[in-house]
Amino acid sequence: MTITLYHNPDCGTSRNVLAVLQRTGQPLAVIEYLKDPPSRGTLQDLLHRLQMRPKDLARRRGTPFAALGLADPATGDDAVLAAMLEHPILINRPIVVAGARAVLCRPSDLVFDLVPPPPGEDLHKQDGSLWLIDGPLPPDDPDLGTALAAAGLLVADLAEAGNRAFFAYRTTGGRLVGYAGLELLGEDALLRSLLILPAWRGQGLGRAATALALRRAFDFGARRAWLLTTDAVDFFARAGFQRADRAAAPAAVRATRQLAGLCPASAVLMQRAIEP
Repeated sequence: MTITLYHNPDCGTSRNVLAVLQRTGQPLAVIEYLKDPPSRGTLQDLLHRLQMRPKDLARRRGTPFAALGLADPATGDDAVLAAMLEHPILINRPIVVAGARAVLCRPSDLVFDLVPPPPGEDLHKQDGSLWLIDGPLPPDDPDLGTALAAAGLLVADLAEAGNRAFFAYRTTGGRLVGYAGLELLGEDALLRSLLILPAWRGQGLGRAATALALRRAFDFGARRAWLLTTDAVDFFARAGFQRADRAAAPAAVRATRQLAGLCPASAVLMQRAIEP
């Protein structure tokens, strides 16, 4: 099977994905889509495989997205699609297609949704950071509860019912580095726990795990992320979160056990928009 990569060589994320795909040994077709833009039919097919609407795939930063009025909620899919065809820079990257499936690999670690990593190796990206693979985890996983409790994070509500998703993060060589959990509330998601194990801290893995968790939230339908923290305000601010007033949070967020009483009143509420 030939894997297709829609690639921008000026993009570090795209270069990282290309390097991993080249290591798989599978036939690879690389399309520099700014030089060879997709047709309307090809772009529509990509959107179908990605299970995304045009606005989901549109790149905002460094593009005419806002200037063209595409940020307006009233702007429909047809207008966004037409703008992407006229301005290919609006197409986010990198997109990897393998058979009937496609993935927008932002963050780049999502390439492992389509291709397995080389066995037994801890791979590094161009900046020296480790690649991560996230795997789903049941909330009653004993190692999850032990790790959260050891870090002083909430465990009292792990066994309660709710629309939640938990993840374990491992290197491509299979070594466990941390955990995260999401409480899914429609267009909102609460990042209810994020933990990098002590032996792995200081390597940028918290930033990578946060990006993966937010992208999973996006794919579940969330477009805004929320969290409470007592000692990591600066870390999450660097990840794009801003302080928020609890009273202004959506009702579904305020009703979560964390905001309703589990977290101390001194915990800072933070929020950010989620984009792929």
